[in-house]
Amino acid sequence: MTAAAKPVRRYALLLALWDSDYARKAYGGYYNVFVAAFGGGDGGAERWDSFRVIAGEFPEAEDLASYDGFVVSGSPHDAHGEEPWVRRLCALVRTLHAMRKWVIGVCFGHQALCRALGGRVGRARAGWDVGVRTVTFARDLPGRLGFLGDLPRSAAIVEVHRDEVWEPPQRATVLASSGRTRVEAFAVGEHALGIQGHPEYTADILHDLIDRLTAQKDIPGCVADEARRTAAETGGPDRAFWTGLCKSFLRGGGMTSSSPQPAPEVTAGGRAAAVGSCFAGAAPMVQLACRASIN
Repeated sequence: MTAAAKPVRRYALLLALWDSDYARKAYGGYYNVFVAAFGGGDGGAERWDSFRVIAGEFPEAEDLASYDGFVVSGSPHDAHGEEPWVRRLCALVRTLHAMRKWVIGVCFGHQALCRALGGRVGRARAGWDVGVRTVTFARDLPGRLGFLGDLPRSAAIVEVHRDEVWEPPQRATVLASSGRTRVEAFAVGEHALGIQGHPEYTADILHDLIDRLTAQKDIPGCVADEARRTAAETGGPDRAFWTGLCKSFLRGGGMTSSSPQPAPEVTAGGRAAAVGSCFAGAAPMVQLACRASIN
């Protein structure tokens, strides 16, 4: 008698940015890179759908129940802005939270999650934060947050943002902070996780982004020099930890193994493809900002 097959987990990637030229050329688009970082956490079958929310493309209301989890990407736009798609995204996040769907917000997504659930966001009081930042985890976190597993005292993560959470939602637990940003990560219950940094970023793409931001005069030379210094002194982000944490969260808890897993199925624009082939021989990089003011 053969064992029953695991049910297919279904996830939605809500893209709040356009693919950069580099992301398209190197990886076939940003969603491919994101799924490679967060997909395949427990070795089971998965399907990832991509929605370009920045263009007004959202999942249908009747389809929401069929998804296990959602990921909101970074964006060059402001989570505290009043653009129609931003307001619609916040309304969707509130709906998902009421449905107890797992939702991760990364950078802009972290801020949008905060806003949607009643917190306040705005321009970072200390200005741009670019580089590799060591964030410190809070002690004595609630035991019910099982997805956290055994946390280290601190972990390094890539930061590229000029906005931040001013006040977390009323029922939020602040998970991590840094000397630059008071709310580096927060959770609301067991189904909403915001991370200000980029778990998917690596040191090589940070250096590329620093060079472009400097060339475009979006950040001054002193900010670029400080960003390069932090990358050198920390040795780069603790990417395996952060992606493992996100995989654990999306699958309901229990830190996942770092061993290779089957590539999940990815769909976008009605097409399905296996992730992996577009990454062969490519640098381990993820989101490359297509505009300077990425959050």
